[in-house]
Amino acid sequence: MEISAEEIKKRAYELRDQITQDRRCLHQIPEIGTDLPQTSAYIKKRLDEMGIPWKDCGGPLPAKMTDDFVEAGFPRMEKETGVTAVIGHGSPCILLRADMDALPVREDNDLEYKSCNGAGHMCGHDSHAAMLLGAAQILKDMESELKGSVKLMFQPGEETGAGARVMVENGALQDPQVNAAFGLHVQPTDDTGKVGYAVGVNSASLDSLILKIHGRGGHSSQPQLCTDPLMIMNQVYQAVNLLATREADPAAMVALTCGVAKGGTAVNIIPDEAELHIGLRTLDVEAAEHLKKRIPEVIDHYVKAWNGDYDLTIFHTPCTFSNEELCREVVPHIGEVVGEEKVYQIPPMTGTEDFGYVTTEVPGMFAFIGAGKPGNAPLHSPKMILDEEVLPLGAAVHANVAVTWLEEHGKENH
Repeated sequence: MEISAEEIKKRAYELRDQITQDRRCLHQIPEIGTDLPQTSAYIKKRLDEMGIPWKDCGGPLPAKMTDDFVEAGFPRMEKETGVTAVIGHGSPCILLRADMDALPVREDNDLEYKSCNGAGHMCGHDSHAAMLLGAAQILKDMESELKGSVKLMFQPGEETGAGARVMVENGALQDPQVNAAFGLHVQPTDDTGKVGYAVGVNSASLDSLILKIHGRGGHSSQPQLCTDPLMIMNQVYQAVNLLATREADPAAMVALTCGVAKGGTAVNIIPDEAELHIGLRTLDVEAAEHLKKRIPEVIDHYVKAWNGDYDLTIFHTPCTFSNEELCREVVPHIGEVVGEEKVYQIPPMTGTEDFGYVTTEVPGMFAFIGAGKPGNAPLHSPKMILDEEVLPLGAAVHANVAVTWLEEHGKENH
């Protein structure tokens, strides 16, 4: 017997208080990066209460990756506390993903459940985890009727650009083998319940290049005896920005920003070192590959032309792709929950989403669900606030996508 969307939606609203409680509990304990001990423990506790077996997915990070995180401005992180869980049995298998890390942003909202530890869930990842916990309960209640299995992916480190990468490398898409994946992100500046999605490229790739220039310091009155890293940094800054305007197709979305430029201690001292952080975002894979090759070449030539030396760290997060066929299959079933008229296509976002590490391995779909209204404070703002009416809707969307996809693809196995 097929499970109806109305039945799933009804059950989601019956769980509304629990989903809201989960979101508020997580909201008060925001943790940054890949190591989220309190958040992970809460997720596992709730899965235990539902009788859903879980596994840790992560473990120690490679030393190089840990160093790269520090270079990119994150606190030192040496492990990942991701969690996976499986509901149902056998194949096919669809993965539902929720990220659960916070931002180094102090919340500026007057809420009873406000975070007070200096960090904040200002990107809504607490709501993502809560909605997936709600979907987990719905799916567990109908486990015997599922035509395959649903894998839950509770992911840390999305804001680092590599949390999904570590989970994928540690087997998140195996045991059981994942055949499709779905991710959902709240959008506080859209009307609650509207769902937007892009087919194909869904979010920009991000390449972070951390450049440390080594010169030779000395007195500013004797520049001929020094190698000035600040001057070299200035030359590199101008040159790499010209690459975006002269070597990228104007039709390609390319945003190149030097977000950090630092060095020196006093007006009369030429320092030994300077540092430049370069961020490259694009929706065009060809443009990304070209600029990723050319920026290091330009850096090398300019630094060496002025007798300096350097260290360069490059950190890559791929574009997220929404598979066209999967979107065609899934969109009607999202509409069954929120209303067909509320599901619509949107342009790709110029921000970056590390769900791309999943969608490069399996067909995936990523969508945004409205959780507020136009004019609200946006994501990453200290005043970002969500309409909690989105929580049961998001849980129902997750569950209905999983159930209907399994019913279609699990027919030959059942």
